Amino acid sequence: MGNSSSMLTQYDIEEVQEHCNNLFSQQEIVSLYQRFCQLDRNGKGFISADEFMSVPEFAFNPLSQRLLRMVDGLNFKDFVAFLSSFSSRASLQQKIELMFKVYDSDCNGKVTFNDILAVLRDLTGPFMTEEQREQVVNHVLKEAGYTQDCSLSLDNFIKILGKSDLKTEVEVPLD
Repeated sequence: MGNSSSMLTQYDIEEVQEHCNNLFSQQEIVSLYQRFCQLDRNGKGFISADEFMSVPEFAFNPLSQRLLRMVDGLNFKDFVAFLSSFSSRASLQQKIELMFKVYDSDCNGKVTFNDILAVLRDLTGPFMTEEQREQVVNHVLKEAGYTQDCSLSLDNFIKILGKSDLKTEVEVPLD
């Protein structure tokens, strides 16, 4: 399944569907496999950071460096599972879990004031001062009932964002 010269069997497709909680149809999985094979230029069965950066939408994303640590070296099954979080069929919890991983840059299971500030820095670039960013993060944390000194677990993160009308759908090009 990982080699770009191989074809997906019906068993492979069903296995991938199960791995991504059936968020993609069989045809979508076949299309994603074709895209995966295009990205896997060296045919090793996984996509490297350099290969991911060849996708313009990914390369120009202000969070691309954060996402790279999540996607570098993914095989096809994990590639589809990663993309499933962006599907309109994914649950709010799945989307929040992905966001949590983006914020938790040191992978310690906690999101701190500095983690949130770093993401805001990536997103705003030179358009906000550091002081403005700190004010925004402090305000958001205060509104959610937290302080600058706290660290949020995944459960806290879900409680905060689960109340919002979160829109994290991204159209995944299948062709």
